[in-house]
Order: sequence, then structure tokens, then C-alpha cells
Amino acid sequence: MIHSKIALVAADTEPGQAALKRLQDRYPHVPPEEAEVIVALGGDGFVLETLHRWLHRGVPIYGMNRGTVGFLMNGFREHGLPERLHRAQPVDLHPLRMVARLGDGSTVEALAINEVSLFRETRQAAKLRIRIDGKVRLDELICDGALVATPAGSTAYNLSAHGPIVPLGAGIMALTPISAFRPRRWRGALLPHHARVSFEVLEAGKRPVSAVADYTEARDVMEVEVREARDVTLTLLFDPEHNLEERILAEQFQA
Repeated sequence: MIHSKIALVAADTEPGQAALKRLQDRYPHVPPEEAEVIVALGGDGFVLETLHRWLHRGVPIYGMNRGTVGFLMNGFREHGLPERLHRAQPVDLHPLRMVARLGDGSTVEALAINEVSLFRETRQAAKLRIRIDGKVRLDELICDGALVATPAGSTAYNLSAHGPIVPLGAGIMALTPISAFRPRRWRGALLPHHARVSFEVLEAGKRPVSAVADYTEARDVMEVEVREARDVTLTLLFDPEHNLEERILAEQFQA
């Protein structure tokens, strides 16, 4: 697809801002509000921020790495940007929708492209009861926390917590405990993408828990529901030789 209206945005870092200046000097560009594609210069965190910020526009995001890991990014090059955008392959992602109920009865709702995570807030381990589609599947999980990850997010914090890598298009989510104490050998579960995951915080007064959807945090939660937001579609663009599906597959063979 030919994109005639390109927006350029960058992380507030020296590498990001330097790259932004060079590309602005080289290519015609428009504000993100008018763009057909947004080029994001930074790291994985910045491309997630860009996806969230311009969610309402529905335009594809093409990331170029000016950060560290850059798993969701393409390599940075100044030359040939229009041609790269024309050749880029789209990947559609459905985020997770978190609805967290707090102790005062209020709710916090947010979208997560990578994962929704629950964490203990104090030295006391968290106690969680886990329901899948309304049925109790784990009556009590004593842990530092737990998370639900999308396929795109399965190689991020989920993998660091020893969760499984989930291929794109598999139609499943990863449910992974964080430092489980009891049951000690429970390693999590793979769930169909349409599953509704509910976490009930047990002994919330003594063992407070926070919930985080990407970078939106809710403190002192009582209950958290997570499900895939099929009504929301986000599009990332990748160079054909470095598409996201290949990266996720290759990650499973890393030493």
C-alpha cells in the first residue's frame, strides 16, 4: 500500500529525537491527526505508547528501533522509507480489555497490547482465586502475581516469568503465574482467545494487589476481569524479512 501522508513521532530520548530530526529533514510529513501511517522512532515501549495514543485513528504504525530490544520494531535506516512502507506487511492485533474493581466500588478499565498483570503490593504474598468463564479453575494461588498475555506480548514479561511463547494466529492467550508458591508446580495455562479470565483477590486487606494493563495501573484491586477486545484492532507494519510471526517463531529457538 502506498502511504502519501506520513507522520513522524519519536521517544523523548537522544537517539529518538536525533532520528526524528534527520527524517523530518528528508521526507515530507504531516501531523499524526492527518496521517495515513505513523512512523514511531524509539523502543518497544514507545511503539506501545504510540498504538495506545492513536488508537482512535485506526492508522497503521511502523516502528523503527531507536531503543534497546526493539522486538516490535523494524531496523532504523534513513534512506528508502517510502519504499519500505510500501513493502511492509501488516499484522493486526487485538488487545486485552482489563476491568478492575477497586475496594471503594469504583472500576478502572484499560486496554493492554502485551499483557495484564497482577502484583502483590507488600511483603505479603498475594492470594488469588482464578475463574475461567465463571467457573473456578484454581481456588487459591499464593504468588507474587499472575498475568494474561496476548500472542504479541507472550515474548515480553510473560516469557521472563517462564510462560509459553504463543504464535500469532493461534487463537489462544497465556495465563502465567509469577513466582507461584502454592501450588508450587502450577505453570499456568493456555486459554482460547474468547475466554473470560477473572481474578478474585483473597484477603485483600492484608495482601493488597495492583493490576497493570501495559502502563495503566489500578491499586488495591478486589477483582480483575480480562478478556480479548475483539472490537478493537491495532495494526503494526513490518519489513517482509523481519515480520512479527517469524520473530515469535525464532524466539522459541534462542539459546
